[in-house]
Amino acid sequence: MSAGWFRRRFLPGDPLPAPRPPGPRASPVPYRRPRFLRGSGSSPGPADASRRPDARPVRSPARGRSLPWNAGYAEIINAEKSEFNEDQAACGKLCIRQSEFGAEDDQEWLTLCPQEFLTGHYWALFDGHGGPAAAILAANTLHSCLRRQLEAVVEGLVATQPPMHLSGRCVCPSDPQFVEEKGIRTEDLVIGALESAFQECDEVIGRELEASGQVGGCTALVAVSLQGKLYVANAGDSRAILVRRDEVRVLSSEFTPETERQRIQQLAFVYPELLAGEFTRLEFPRRLKGDDLGQKVLFRDHHMSGCWGRVEKADLKYPLIHGQGRQARLLGTLAVSRGLGDHQLRVLDTNIQLKPFLLSVPQVTVLDVDQLELQEEDVVVMATDGLWDVLSNEQVAWLVRSFLPGNREDPHRFSELAKMLIHSTQRKDGPTGEGQVSYDDISVFVIPLHGQDRGSSGH
Repeated sequence: MSAGWFRRRFLPGDPLPAPRPPGPRASPVPYRRPRFLRGSGSSPGPADASRRPDARPVRSPARGRSLPWNAGYAEIINAEKSEFNEDQAACGKLCIRQSEFGAEDDQEWLTLCPQEFLTGHYWALFDGHGGPAAAILAANTLHSCLRRQLEAVVEGLVATQPPMHLSGRCVCPSDPQFVEEKGIRTEDLVIGALESAFQECDEVIGRELEASGQVGGCTALVAVSLQGKLYVANAGDSRAILVRRDEVRVLSSEFTPETERQRIQQLAFVYPELLAGEFTRLEFPRRLKGDDLGQKVLFRDHHMSGCWGRVEKADLKYPLIHGQGRQARLLGTLAVSRGLGDHQLRVLDTNIQLKPFLLSVPQVTVLDVDQLELQEEDVVVMATDGLWDVLSNEQVAWLVRSFLPGNREDPHRFSELAKMLIHSTQRKDGPTGEGQVSYDDISVFVIPLHGQDRGSSGH
């Protein structure tokens, strides 16, 4: 983003956009669960039972309802932290073509398309905060944004002819340099489409929530299979890992105030107006008190890993980033530094906006599935942070390897595995051995990689 746009959008004192003419307020975003859960038969238990973590129902697709690649899914609602499950999920076949899609009223954005067009698959998890509205909008919108962005570059994705050489002659299609550069170019096009789709979806969510008088935001974790590669895009603190017989590979990074400390502090350094004189961008080992004035303490700024300095009065303000690990908060409010929505979010009892510090751009990891020698139990596990709060990557991998070999004949084994992973977070005698129980919403996709039709077709 340009500095001029940033100042016009967020900084006080600059001319503000003309107010929109008053109009009828849109209806609030209706609460819903993923359509592929219809007919699952699960329902919330009685109020007194839902207070016990082991009594909360785990929902998964009804037997006979197939998800892309026979993927498994399961979810559980929080232990009365809020009235609704703030997680949302979406999946389906992704069809990229050069013409407008037909009506999709009766489908979850899933349009069956002719084989002559480029096709892929899509799985997404959205972890809402401040209410479920942003996650619901993201689940309804992001796939359409991504489809439009991919359609804009589809000719580059399906091109089979190499570019002309500077001499005017055509480069041979089997030329190793062309093959390598086309692969890199295709990855860049898809990554760019994902980044643009996230940003477009963020703008849609901002408009819709403002129009309906609702607030909130969500993280977004998306996996897209296209042309033999799996693209994992993450904005937030959900996580995806690849589990194989002898390997655990992390496919996403969590974005929290702590992991993005340097970026956030640098933004506050360049635009100190964003803190409105209420916060200090410097980070200290602990919250400073009046007795610390003049004392020599260790601190960090955006350009350093640590330095000694004497405490001044301005250092006694509340820190821009406070807390450690999953307890870290941005401006004392938010636990994530990337995601969608939160356009109206402000620090309590102030007019200080959090949106300038939040990025909607995801980090994208590319897994070249066609280059892997896949085994039957190789899977990608995608889950919201409620799972990872309790289980480590290695513990999840151990559960996957323990469950799948003995259940090869069960056509619903991947959903059963997703349910088992959630159940492992709900009992004190779980695999952690530390008596930890997750009271958060949890949503899990288990995506098998072996034996899938990962190819694509073009013109």
